Amino acid sequence: MTQSGILLIDKPVGLSSAQVVHRVKVISGAKKIGHLGTLDPFASGLLLIGVNEGTKIADIFIGAAKSYRGVMVLGVATDSQDATGNVIGVRPVPPIDDSVLKELERKFTGAQQQVPPMFSALKKDGVRLYKLARQGKEIPREPRSITIETLRLDRVGEAEVEIDVTCTRGTYVRTLAADMGEALGCGAHLKSLRRTACGHLLLENAVTLDELERLRTLDEMPLLPLSAALGHLRSVAWQMGQLARLRSGQQEILNVLERPRAGEKLLRILDARGELAALVHWSDEFPGGRWRLFRVFCA
Repeated sequence: MTQSGILLIDKPVGLSSAQVVHRVKVISGAKKIGHLGTLDPFASGLLLIGVNEGTKIADIFIGAAKSYRGVMVLGVATDSQDATGNVIGVRPVPPIDDSVLKELERKFTGAQQQVPPMFSALKKDGVRLYKLARQGKEIPREPRSITIETLRLDRVGEAEVEIDVTCTRGTYVRTLAADMGEALGCGAHLKSLRRTACGHLLLENAVTLDELERLRTLDEMPLLPLSAALGHLRSVAWQMGQLARLRSGQQEILNVLERPRAGEKLLRILDARGELAALVHWSDEFPGGRWRLFRVFCA
C-alpha cells in the first residue's frame, strides 16, 4: 500500500520551500510530494510536506493560522523589510519601555489592512513583484485584510525586539515589523523569523532534513497519518458499502449525516480501519445547506 501522510520538517535558513520539497522527494522516493504552505528562504521552522495522498489537503493548511517567532531591529529600514535587503533608512530609536510595547501590541492586534511588500511572490500582469523590485521598480499594491490573532513583544537588546505572533493567511511578518517600526517613528526590519506552528501542528514535532536523510525508506520516516493531521476535525466512521457509493459519485448518501455544529465547515469520513477515506464540506449553495464531497482518498 502506498504510504501517505504529512511530514513536519524543520526548514533551515537559506533553502526555498521548493528546494526542500525536491530534497524530500529524493530522500523518500515518494511519487508525489508538495509543501502545504510556502516559507521564505530567509525564514526557518515548520514546513509541512504532503506525501502522496497528503498533497490533497494542502489548501486546508495553507489557509490555517500560523505562528512565528522573530527578532526585529529598530532604527534600520531595508527595501525587503528583512535582513536580506539593502538599507534604505537609518533613524534614531526613541526611548522604549514596556508601556510602549504594550501599546504597540494593542494597536497591531486584531483585524487590519496590510500592504504587501514589493519583495513578494505576488504577481502584477503575470510578473512576480520581487522581480520588479530587483529592477528598482515599485508599483501600487492594494492593501489586504489580515488578522493578527495574538502578538507579544519583548525587548531583547538596545534596538532589538522579539516578536511572537499568530496570524491569518496572507500576513507578511516582515511587513508587520516594518509597520511597527514606522509607528515608533524609527523604522525597522526583520532580523530573523522562525515558524513555530501551522494550525494545530507544532515545530517541536518536526524533524530536520539531516535527520530525515538518516532514514533509509519512506516506511521509516515519521509520517503523520492524514486522519491524525486533521484530528481537529470531527469524524464519522462509515462501512465499505457506504464508502463505495460515495466514491462512485453518489453524494446523496451524505444526507444521512447530521447538520454541522456551530462553526463547522469540514468533516472527516473514516473507513473501518480508522483511516481517512474522504473529507466533506458544508455548502450553503443549496436550500437549507447540504454536505458535499470535498476530497476522496485512496483506499
